[in-house]
Amino acid sequence: MVIDPETIREDFPLLLSRKVTYLDNAATSQRPKQVIEAIAEFYRSLNSNVHRGIYELSQEASKVYEEAHEVVAKFIGSDDWRSVSFTRNSTESLNIIAQSLAEKELREGDEVIVTIMEHNSNVLPWVRLSKLLDLRLKVIVLGDDYRLDYDELASEMTSRTKVVAVTHVSNVLGTINDIKRIKSLASEAGAYLIVDGAQSVPHLPVNVRELGVDALAFSGHKMLGPMGIGVLYLRPELAEDLPPPIVGGGMVKETGFREGTLSYEVAEPPWKFEAGTPNVAGAVGLSEAVKYLSKLGMNNVEEFERGLTEYGLKELTTELGDELKVYGPRDLKVKAGIISFNICSANPHLIASLLSSEGIAVRSGYHCAQHLHQFIGASEGSVRASFYIYNTKEDVDKLANSLKKITKEIGKAGVKCTNPPKKSCC
Repeated sequence: MVIDPETIREDFPLLLSRKVTYLDNAATSQRPKQVIEAIAEFYRSLNSNVHRGIYELSQEASKVYEEAHEVVAKFIGSDDWRSVSFTRNSTESLNIIAQSLAEKELREGDEVIVTIMEHNSNVLPWVRLSKLLDLRLKVIVLGDDYRLDYDELASEMTSRTKVVAVTHVSNVLGTINDIKRIKSLASEAGAYLIVDGAQSVPHLPVNVRELGVDALAFSGHKMLGPMGIGVLYLRPELAEDLPPPIVGGGMVKETGFREGTLSYEVAEPPWKFEAGTPNVAGAVGLSEAVKYLSKLGMNNVEEFERGLTEYGLKELTTELGDELKVYGPRDLKVKAGIISFNICSANPHLIASLLSSEGIAVRSGYHCAQHLHQFIGASEGSVRASFYIYNTKEDVDKLANSLKKITKEIGKAGVKCTNPPKKSCC
């Protein structure tokens, strides 16, 4: 199937009603009418709390909620729907797995390995735990062409390494990390592999069994679904074994009062990780988004975005030349649909603001990864354009032409166009 973005755009009300060239998909995607209608229909005809009542409406709501687990599990290649728990977002999912492992597995002196390209959501939980539990936190940097230094990763593995936490796709660089290779290294050390899939699951075919991950986190709002719904996949054996860090209603099998004390027994997964009333409408919307993407085919989505990224890099380089500094691999086999860049020595927020005046929406700043920007020599941050299935070559042309115009205006204002210094690693 060949993806036709012009046809796809017809499904997206915002893109039809607003005159915007939307290139901020790494932050959040737009929603098709099928997802919007599925959420509205739930509230119109099924609204009820799940797993709380024996009446017909509650039973029907519970059924669609459980079916959403099945749809999402199948989408990521899991053959056990109980391996998928719904959370608020990737951040909550990553905090849950970090806290669960801390309670069950981690002890003073144990090692956790992260990478310099991690989003704050996949590094701050481990920084916090390293201080609370006196863990040793190791940070793997970049090798050539903004790729992970796998040799360094291998050399840092020891018998004390208990966790390797890594992003599948960098939200700044677009670098696609080799999860199978990392899994092999982690397995040799007997370490758990925790993967941030926020930028991969919406854009690439992801199969948790083939990758061999122990945990995978991603968010609905980056893949055509609603905000406020996230996913935590746990390898089934791990889901059974780990304790839930959040307790309360909905995650217990039973509570008891015996001999003057209270006790409880946790429910089976996935419910043990879903304390409180869940976002049922969000799960319904996410399920519909997954069906939409499945119909397109994730291999087709990946191929389409690779072509658009190739076109984007070519056009931006042609139009801007030496005034453009791009951060991320040039090898498209290891690059997703993200182009982060700077123009001259101009502040990235200035560039984004000027692009906004041209009707172009991009992200500017550190993208929740200030540490990475410091490492690559972009101390003020970067401008990020990120693509999805409804973006067109015309969107890229508008970006390139607007940046060329902006660069001329900056030059007239007396700003000297000099590239930021290159880091030796990249």
